[in-house]
Amino acid sequence: MKVCVAQTRPITGDIQRNIVVHRRLVDLAVSNGAEIVVFPELSITGYEPTLADDLATNQNDHRFDIFQIISDTQQVTIGIGVPTKNDSGVCISLMIFQPFKARELYSKMHLHPDEEKFFVRGQPSGGLIGEDPCAALAICYELSVPEHAANAYKNGADIYIASVAKSVSQIEKTLERLGQIALEYSMTVVMSNCIGLSDGLKCAGRTSVWNREGILLDQINEIKEGIIVVDTETYSVLQRTI
Repeated sequence: MKVCVAQTRPITGDIQRNIVVHRRLVDLAVSNGAEIVVFPELSITGYEPTLADDLATNQNDHRFDIFQIISDTQQVTIGIGVPTKNDSGVCISLMIFQPFKARELYSKMHLHPDEEKFFVRGQPSGGLIGEDPCAALAICYELSVPEHAANAYKNGADIYIASVAKSVSQIEKTLERLGQIALEYSMTVVMSNCIGLSDGLKCAGRTSVWNREGILLDQINEIKEGIIVVDTETYSVLQRTI
């Protein structure tokens, strides 16, 4: 399977302009054979907790119809980072578009204490996508919770996809942890991070991929938007920036 993680510079609160960049990167990923494309945490709005309530939406939002069309016509699964509302409050979600299927949400189940003022926990979910399905989703802080990766492994995942918004001060610990997950569970691990400012902090970029031995195979720099596509069978890796 060819899995792609994207690195974006979200424009704070500007959903339409962020959609344009998402489309450009999805097209680039599809042209390079990607079957799954996942974006950073809250990529469609920027990671801005104080704005999330006003920006939150749901999976029926017609502004995102283009991603379903691309999913159907190109046979690709797409995950974009969106704040979503339910009866309890606002969730940090990945909105999942799969070919000829209803849109799904994977909402962050483990919140950092700093997030609890602004967001609510998502409902328990297997969080698996792709064929079989074989790829587990994680949103940012969840990768730091040991049972999250353990449950992904127990549920049969052999790919671990982390969608994050990590700052410069957080990135080294994050990279170390994801390499450990790859080695401990013999999973391909990929991480999608953003660049630019989020919640007043500089995001670190360095979107990355590791093989099942925990070896870092490739990484985008901290400056450019772009994609990494990895073939999880051969471990051939392709990087493109824009």
